[in-house]
Amino acid sequence: MRKGEETRTRILDVAEAAVLQKGFGGTSIEELIAETGITKSGFFYHFRDKNELAKALLNRYIENDERIYDEIFSRARDLTDDPLQSFLLGLKLLSELLSDLPNGHPGCLVAGICYYERLFDREIQEINRNAVLAWRRRFGRMLRDIVAVYPLREPVDVDQLADMVSSVLEGGIVLSKTLKEPNTLAEQVLMLRTFVRMLFLPVAAMPRA
Repeated sequence: MRKGEETRTRILDVAEAAVLQKGFGGTSIEELIAETGITKSGFFYHFRDKNELAKALLNRYIENDERIYDEIFSRARDLTDDPLQSFLLGLKLLSELLSDLPNGHPGCLVAGICYYERLFDREIQEINRNAVLAWRRRFGRMLRDIVAVYPLREPVDVDQLADMVSSVLEGGIVLSKTLKEPNTLAEQVLMLRTFVRMLFLPVAAMPRA
């Protein structure tokens, strides 16, 4: 990695940590400059303004999220061809990954953009919206594969169920940070896993605790 790329990555790393801790409104360019040890002109060489920094942070965060989901659910599909068992296994693997974070999940930039939407231009708002819609499509595809094999025990809209996955993840982060209980997010993912299993499997097929 070249020096310029290293500096840009360093700025993004410091900015992401600050934003997840204090929000976009509470993070200043001046503190990022001081923390990274670069000059003001050096910062503006990489990012024209705070809006451009937010765009770079958001795109990087979304790409990393997509990579993690790809890896986890691809691994689950490699282990079983059954769409329901694959989805349940993927949620289990995701829960284990989240449990390995010593201080819990640091937070979500997608949610942060939503909270401080007025700070950003329409392009960033649209990137944020498209990220949430991409999650809906991702989980919706997996759930429709399940519905093709397993009848639903209750009438449920698949897209709303897909959105529920995102809601549990985002809400679990809020619960975990508010309660200062790092394992809460992982436990909420397991609770979602139980709900999905109950939604598709008949009672007789449910494994005993």
